[in-house]
Amino acid sequence: MLSYLTDDFYNWTRKVCRNALLKVLAAGPVPLHIAFVMDGNRRYARMNHKLAQQGHTDGYETLTKMLEVCYYLNIKCVSAYAFSIENFKRDPEEVNALMRLAAEKLEELSQHGSLLDQYGVRLNIVGRKDMLPEDVQVAARQVEDMTRHNSRAILNLCMPYTSRDEMTTAVQSAVRNALKSDPPNLEITEKDIDAEMLTNLAGSPPVDVLIRTSGVKRLSDFMLWQSCEDTQLHFTPTYWPDFGLTEFIPMILDYQRKAWARSSL
Repeated sequence: MLSYLTDDFYNWTRKVCRNALLKVLAAGPVPLHIAFVMDGNRRYARMNHKLAQQGHTDGYETLTKMLEVCYYLNIKCVSAYAFSIENFKRDPEEVNALMRLAAEKLEELSQHGSLLDQYGVRLNIVGRKDMLPEDVQVAARQVEDMTRHNSRAILNLCMPYTSRDEMTTAVQSAVRNALKSDPPNLEITEKDIDAEMLTNLAGSPPVDVLIRTSGVKRLSDFMLWQSCEDTQLHFTPTYWPDFGLTEFIPMILDYQRKAWARSSL
């Protein structure tokens, strides 16, 4: 009994301290849009003698924790690279497990009292939704419809997604729109393409901070258009399921330091 009370008090104290720290950080400049490349789930699983599916499940738990932190900081938009189009080339058993996990977690997010409900978050599935299994498409439509009128924050779950596919689709849409005009507009501008990007259609600002875990230093076809010259890139050796405030807070502090430096020019 005493051990239970001690653990309970420890967790309460830890949460109070965390929230106090986040409140201080939120008083400074914070990014409008943070993007996560959630890499390292499988290597984390191997290192901890777990199945790959458990690594992805643990990775989802990390995502929910980081979303809560981001929304507590009043960050307007979070984008998470959940599944690349290229990931369909992986072992079918792992792909099927990921799709089951996606359907299960999307259904959880659509429930009253979920994280999205608590923080007034609009969820967008960004990518080729037609490539998803039917049950995942149904769950995606349900949570998108239920959160459509939420306006405090945005969560973009990018699945299945690649930047090249998004840009190709945006160019095609811009051309179709131009040809429909009367008379046809034969000049396609950057603004025309930008307006058709999936994240813009979802109301997302450009990416301010892009974070990739697991020590890999490449963007892997993620948010290439949305990453402007001011986007700060952070690469950490930590596997995604182990990612937390220890890694995240220095990145926010670095963003604030650079924001203050720009404002003083």
